[in-house]
Amino acid sequence: MLSRLFIPAIVLASFVVPAKAQGEALVTFKSLSLETAQELAQAALADCRKRGFQVAVAVVDRSGILQVTLRDRYAGPHTPETSRRKAWTAISFRTSTGELSKLTQAGKSQSGVRDVSGALMLGGGVPVEAAGSIVAGVGVSGAPGGDLDEACAQAGIEAIADKIAF
Repeated sequence: MLSRLFIPAIVLASFVVPAKAQGEALVTFKSLSLETAQELAQAALADCRKRGFQVAVAVVDRSGILQVTLRDRYAGPHTPETSRRKAWTAISFRTSTGELSKLTQAGKSQSGVRDVSGALMLGGGVPVEAAGSIVAGVGVSGAPGGDLDEACAQAGIEAIADKIAF
C-alpha cells in the first residue's frame, strides 16, 4: 500500500519546478521618463495655480532620486525641499504622506517612523503607481494645507494616467 502512495508522490514531484533561491541575477523595472515627470509636475503646478496657490512641485523616481523641481514665483523658499521630501517619503513608505501623517501621530505604534532621516509626514506627497508598481513619487508644498497640496499632486497624476497605464 505504501508503494501505491509513494509512486504518485514521485510523479507529482517531477512536475514541480524548483524555485530559485535568490531570484534572478538582473531585474527590470518601469520608471517615468523625464518628459512624463515634467508633464506631471507642470500639471500639478497648474492645478494649484488654478486654485490660487503658489507652490513648489517635486517628482522623484522610484528610487527617490529627484527628477524634476518646479517652484512658482511666490512660493516660499522652503517649498522646493519640502516638496522633494514629501515625494521621497511617499515612495519610501509606499503611502501618501497625508495618510502617513495620520498613521504616525504620537502614541501610535508607527510614530517612530517620524524619526527616519529625510522623512516628512506632512500631506502633499503621493506615490505614482502604474499596474500596481510604484514608478515615481510627487510632492507639492505651499498650499494652505497638506490636503490641498495632495489634491494638486493627484491632479498631476491624473494628467498623465493614460500615459503610464500598461
